[in-house]
This record gives sequence, structure tokens and C-alpha cells, in this order.
Amino acid sequence: MGKITPENQSVVVRFAGDSGDGVQLLGSQFAESTALAGSDFSTFPDFPAEIRAPVGTTFGVSAFQINLGARRISTAGDQPDVLVALNPAALKVNLPLLQKGALIVLNTDAFNDRNFSKANIAADPRQTGELDDFQVIEIGISTQTLEAVKPLGLSKSDAEQCKNFWALGAVLWMFGRDRKPIVEWANKKFAKKAPEILAGNLAALDAGHAFAETAELSAEIPQFVIGEAPMEAGEYRSITGAEAIALGLAAAGELAGREIMFCGYPITPASSILHHLSKMGELGVSTFQAEDEIAACCAAIGASFGGAIGVTSSSGPGIALKGEAIGLGMAVELPLIIVNSQRGGPSTGLPTKTEQSDLYQAVYGRNADAPLPVIAAAGPGDCFDAAIEATRAAIRHMTPVFLLTDGYIANAAGPWELPNMDDYEPILSNAVNGDAGGDAAGGDAAGGDDPSALKKAIWRRDETTFGRPWIKPGTRGYAHRIGGLEKDIETGDISYDAANHQAMSDLRAKKVAAVAEFIPDQIVEQGNTKGPLAVVGWGSTHGAIWRAVHEAREQGLDVAQIHLRWLSPLPKNLGRLLADYDRVLLPEMNMGQCATLLRDKLGLEVVQLNKTSGQPFKIAEILSAIRENYPGAKQAAE
Repeated sequence: MGKITPENQSVVVRFAGDSGDGVQLLGSQFAESTALAGSDFSTFPDFPAEIRAPVGTTFGVSAFQINLGARRISTAGDQPDVLVALNPAALKVNLPLLQKGALIVLNTDAFNDRNFSKANIAADPRQTGELDDFQVIEIGISTQTLEAVKPLGLSKSDAEQCKNFWALGAVLWMFGRDRKPIVEWANKKFAKKAPEILAGNLAALDAGHAFAETAELSAEIPQFVIGEAPMEAGEYRSITGAEAIALGLAAAGELAGREIMFCGYPITPASSILHHLSKMGELGVSTFQAEDEIAACCAAIGASFGGAIGVTSSSGPGIALKGEAIGLGMAVELPLIIVNSQRGGPSTGLPTKTEQSDLYQAVYGRNADAPLPVIAAAGPGDCFDAAIEATRAAIRHMTPVFLLTDGYIANAAGPWELPNMDDYEPILSNAVNGDAGGDAAGGDAAGGDDPSALKKAIWRRDETTFGRPWIKPGTRGYAHRIGGLEKDIETGDISYDAANHQAMSDLRAKKVAAVAEFIPDQIVEQGNTKGPLAVVGWGSTHGAIWRAVHEAREQGLDVAQIHLRWLSPLPKNLGRLLADYDRVLLPEMNMGQCATLLRDKLGLEVVQLNKTSGQPFKIAEILSAIRENYPGAKQAAE
């Protein structure tokens, strides 16, 4: 493969091994080194579904893919240029993903009959011709690792676990990356471990680096030159979607001047949000792990009743369990942030695989007519702003709000420019006295001692947002009762009146519709505001669509990209905008849920491109669909 020039190239690297080989750590630390080097990048951790599959089996393979380059990187890449395979099962699972000519680094110590049998491999692939189209480098990584740590007196099992650091050292040399940040991280990571564990991993890291640099095989190991990407000036760091959501929620609390109370229950891939938030106590964030999903949602509603910003999180199965409680949040008109890290379904489905499977659930789910605002993040870094916007809408309109991410966004990482919080407007709370800047003050309540006047003040909605006052318990003169039974629209008393229920149903719909008055018009990210074809997307399809449209435009096709952020309500100008295109192509990782939404709300028919494999879209898949659906393409082909 030789050297790659920094001006216009990128390289896709994939690490793969057994789930106990530390592949995710290897990949994430290589990503950190890439971020520090100033290259753009995007990652895709690909976890096995089994908690601990039998060692050496194909269904226990864990992988981490990173696309790095000196240009804008929008996805983790379609096909790896480099594969580091730590055992035969990893090679078998990932070989079909590679393009011809790719570089494969094999841990030959694992290539034996026992491991071939575990992976259901009939014959050594190095002898069958399966690898003839690739550049193969065979290294006894396990042997090299054991030799490097031998003087430190580690047990054989502890010594073998250092092989991911050996591989990391070799790859750092291949890409000219500095080891110093890895060493600093390792000193913190293994601070509470036995000293020889840290020493062993660092010895393996140095040995892998030295081997790649000085061994006789080094002439066969290419050294890639990937320069800095053209990014705007600023301070950047690597961030995953889950971490960005956690930081965004903490920032929203500061902007609103309120504490964040996160109530959750562990579920893949949403659990990492709880893990990150649990470390942010100094930022005014409290976390509570409930006994089940229903309790978590109810506790978050209770937190909002108490004056904090209640947040709950789950994936599709857990959101289903929270359904009645989410309706309660709507009925009592309290702010509630519901983060849904979508995964493959239905039922428990594919816990570790990604899908945009819960748009129906967010927009149309729950019993009765229960509309809620829905916002979707487009990528890891975008989760920060999306969390702030979801919180702003929830407080402004006094309603639960859905924030959609998915398994890809939650676990993937990319560079993120640290924001200047002075650029963000404060999040104002609805107050009973009409002052949007704070809570109801103490002292005499509006209307004096008239109970009827007090009740009406508590439930008087803003004429623009339809949000009611947010009153903390204990605010003098404003004691009130809330619950899930239908309430009188003016007094809050329980009501079974038919006309009142109609009025309350209309009010709940107006809250969602009112959000459209506060969100910006839909923009065209690439291309013209009218033309033959627009590619519309939402959520994590953004990166693949961006690159596909960019390449199509470079090839002379007049294609536009439009990416939806607010899905309920839709931007006010969206219908008019999409009507100016001859054809609309909509890729999504489901069977057509956003397509249904656009038909429902806009009467718009779209060309669907659907995928439910548990894997994100490849650029090539979308580019192929663009060519196939470009007006006149079929006639030209005929």
C-alpha cells in the first residue's frame, strides 16, 4: 500500500479479536492518539451480543473500526484498508468486509487447529488461497508479548492480556503516533492495579512499537502518513454520543439554573449515559438507578415535580415499559427528558446492534392521543446540542420530550470542538407570576386567598408555548394536586366532562405544534433548494448521506442533502421545501418509519431505502441508490 499523502486521503483501520482481548480499549486509545494528531476521524465499536461467548468462537468476536484522514471524515468507512486480527474467528468474521489489496496483520500464535475448530474453519486460510488478494503480515503477537513482559514476573494469563497493548504499539508506529499520551492514560487506568500490571502493559506497548520499527519484517509494514484535517480553529477532543449527551444534560441544567436528576435502569446501549452522569455530581447532576424501567420514569417525573429537571433513558424495550409513566408526565404537564438509544428489535432483538427502530414509538406510541416533541441527534458531537434543545423545549412547553440516538451514535466517537457556553441562551422557566426568568416567588399568591383564583393561576398556560407555570412544592399559596386522571383545564380538579377532555386533548396537541414556532426553518445542507433529487435523512444516517451526496455532486449529479433534526413537529417550511424536488430519497435503518411520518404529516411520497441488518449504512449503498433514482437514470441505462 505504501505511503498515503495527507492532502486528500483517509485510511480505515479495523481491530478484531475475542471479546476478552481488549479490542475496544485498543481501538479507543488509537482514536485518542488520532485526535491528538489533529486528523479527523470517526469510529464504530462493533460489540458481540453475548456477554461472554466461548473464547475463539465467531459469535464472540469484538471489533473496533476507525476511519481517519486529513479531510472531513463523516463515517467509520465502508471497507477497512487495514485489519488487525487477533485470532482465526476474527479473520473469518471480518474478511468479507475487506477490499482487495487490504493489509491484514495476523496473530499467528492463535492460528492452530484448536482455534480453527472453535471458529468452524475447515482449513488454515493462509494455505487455502483465501488471502491471496490481500497483503498479509504474520506476527506471533502472543509470543512477542510474553517475551516482552517475561522479566516482570506476570502470570501467563496476565501476560497474555497485554497483547492488545503490543498491537497498539505496532499500530502507533505504523501511523506515526506518539506513545506519551497512551502512557499517561495507562498510569491513570491501572493506578489501582498491581504495579506489574501497568509495567507489563507499557512494556508490551514499547515492544510492539520497537518491533514494527526495527524487525526484519518492517520493510513489509507500511508507515502511513495522515496529516491534520482542515478544521476550524478551536480546542477539540474525542467524544462518544453517550458522553456528549451526559455533558449536554449537565450544561442544560446550568443554563436553566436547576439540578439534573437522572433516573435510569441498565440496558444496552443506553447504560453508558448513566455511567457518565454518575461522575458529574459536582456539576449539579444526581443519578438514581431504579429497580425497573417504570420506577425510573416515575422517579424522574417526581424529580421534575420537585423542581429539578427529570431525565430518564433506555432503549426500545425499556421505553415500551415506560409508556404509561410517560403519559403521566404529559398529563401532569411537567418537563421530562426521555433519551432513547435505539437498537435492533423487536422485543429484546439485537442489543448490541444499531437501528432507527423506535421512531413510531416516539411519535405515535403510548395509549390514547399522546403527542410529544421528538428530536434526533445526527452524530456523537451533535448529542450535546440536542440534549440542550430537548431540555429547552421540555421546560418551555412543560411536556416530556424524546431525544433519539442509537447504538451507533452512543458508542461511536469523533472530534468535538469544546463549546463556548456564553454562546448559549439561558433556559427560562415558566413562573406563576408570568416572569419567565424564575420560579414562583414566595409571599402572597395571585388572587389573594381565593381558592378558585389560585387554581386557575397554577394551570394558566402561556398563550404561545401552552406551557403551565412550574411550581416547586412548598411555594406558599400554590399547593396543588396532580395525577394521571384527566383534570379540569382551568382548575386542575379531576374531571370526566366530555367537553373538557376534548379541550385537554386539543391542548396537548397544541403544545407539540407550538414547538414549530421556536425551531429554525429546515435548511439544505448540500446542494440547491430545488432540483431533481434530494436525499433526506434523520439521526445517525447523516454521515453516510453526507459523503454519498458529496461524491455524487463531484460526479456532476445535482443532488441535495436535507437532514431532519426535529421529527415532531416537523419544521414549518419542510413541506414547501421538499415539494421543489422531483424526487426524494429517504435512507433509514428501519422498514420505512420516517417515510410513513412524511406521508402522514405532509402527504409526501418518498423513495425508501431501508436497512435492518444491525449495521450502519455504507456510503456505497446510498451512492448506488442516488444513481439509480436520479431522474433519467433508468432511461439512460436502457
